[in-house]
Amino acid sequence: MKIAQVVCVYPPYAGGIGASAYKLQEIIGERCESFVFTSKQKTDNEKNEAEIIRIKSFLKLGHGSILWQLLWKLKKFDLIYFHFPFFGTSFIIWLFKIINPNKRLIIQYHMDVKQKNFLYKLLSLPEELIKRSLFEKAEKIVCSSLDYIKNSQIKKYYLVWPEKFVEIPFFVDTIKFHPDINKKANKKNKDILFIGGLDKAHYFKGVDILIQAFSQANLENTELLISGEGELKKEYQKLVKDLKLENKVKFIGKLNSEELINNYQKADVLVLPSINSNEAFGIVLIEAMACGTPVIASNLPGVRSVFENNKSGLLIEAKNIEDLKNKLENIMADNKSRENMGEEAYELVLKKYEQKIVSEKIFGTLNI
Repeated sequence: MKIAQVVCVYPPYAGGIGASAYKLQEIIGERCESFVFTSKQKTDNEKNEAEIIRIKSFLKLGHGSILWQLLWKLKKFDLIYFHFPFFGTSFIIWLFKIINPNKRLIIQYHMDVKQKNFLYKLLSLPEELIKRSLFEKAEKIVCSSLDYIKNSQIKKYYLVWPEKFVEIPFFVDTIKFHPDINKKANKKNKDILFIGGLDKAHYFKGVDILIQAFSQANLENTELLISGEGELKKEYQKLVKDLKLENKVKFIGKLNSEELINNYQKADVLVLPSINSNEAFGIVLIEAMACGTPVIASNLPGVRSVFENNKSGLLIEAKNIEDLKNKLENIMADNKSRENMGEEAYELVLKKYEQKIVSEKIFGTLNI
């Protein structure tokens, strides 16, 4: 069987959609011939790989682009695995399915898109017109959480075709991501960690909320480490300067795989204070949990189903600085409770998010 993934972004660009496509490629590539089609990004360090086809788009806006070449490039594939959203190319996939009705189509619905940009809203109008038809043509709709779907922009489709929807959570390689208690113990300061994009596409991550909550929290010998890059970084750095936190907040840049795991293992808690449903899961949560690190995350559909509140992590009200401040103070003050949460988080990963467990669900859904 030949499978084609179609996705708006792909590593080295940092982001959840691209990361999930990358991990899926590793898994399904073990059983069948698999390729990834994505739009060419303005990134100097993009690698040319035989299985990764980066297409120059006809029209590009943010992560949206029209890859009309897919109309003929996908013909030799048996199964199209389409990562949604992908503005512009959704229409191409819909058209391809009309022309080739016997080709299998599986859609992975990653997240709702709430754009303030007028141009984005205008360009998304044609897509809204074909969205129902596109999802109807899919044999399965994969999601990381049914909780998210039931509260999402496509919940009406779930009510009509519940049998189409398959919940497959993201997974983590527990051989690479694992606890190292010595790294937590042998530290001068405690660490609060944030991992995520600092570009406009990831405006919803709530970094400013985290910085403000950290500034108000009564925390001794504690640093806030912010990992990521993007055009919003300067705004966050200015906020840190205005709040006179330069000695307590460190921007540590984009981390490679080894550095990422090391920071997860050292961190006392990872925080994901996202502000809206553009956040549907949070892969960083399960990566941190796999390293024995408890998490704090916004009480949002999908995100809230990743861990058990007050057991492997803490939920906060989205956009609520006071609530986040209190939760930071509570978890950082109680070493034993924090340690227990980290252990519970690790056990949950082994039961629910371990790569082999999730892989079997993927193979069953794709019928490979």
